[in-house]
Amino acid sequence: MGLVLPDYGLLFWMMLTFLVVLFLLKKFAWKPILGSLKEREDSISDALKAADKAREEMARLQADNEKILATARQERDELIKEAREVKQQMIEEAKEKAVIEAEKMINNAKQAIENEKLSAIADIKKSIASMSIQIAEKILKKQLDDPQQQQEIMDKYLKDIKLN
Repeated sequence: MGLVLPDYGLLFWMMLTFLVVLFLLKKFAWKPILGSLKEREDSISDALKAADKAREEMARLQADNEKILATARQERDELIKEAREVKQQMIEEAKEKAVIEAEKMINNAKQAIENEKLSAIADIKKSIASMSIQIAEKILKKQLDDPQQQQEIMDKYLKDIKLN
């Protein structure tokens, strides 16, 4: 049984050695170990705080980005709406200009037709006058051959003049 129960002297020296090692550890190693553990704990805590701040910052930035995107979408929609309005206005203006130009062309064509008509009427009147003169000339030549007919025509014209 000697192996199971240690001797009191051995127990004393083991206890003394343990206390010396404990004292040495407390004096020289315990403070640096606890200090490094405290530093590690503080660094981990700081890292967690920084991660929380970063997470909050990311959430805030994401919210800002969403606001910016919403604003950009709204501006894009407004620009598209304005572009459509400008396009529609340009189309309307082009239609109005086309109608005005068409009316001008129609009026010019009517004026040209009227001018041609008046010119044609003037030419016809000239032609008719010329033909009338030629016919009258031929008639007068025939009628003036006979002196008795000349007298009758003169009497007739004199009667017409007195009546008017």
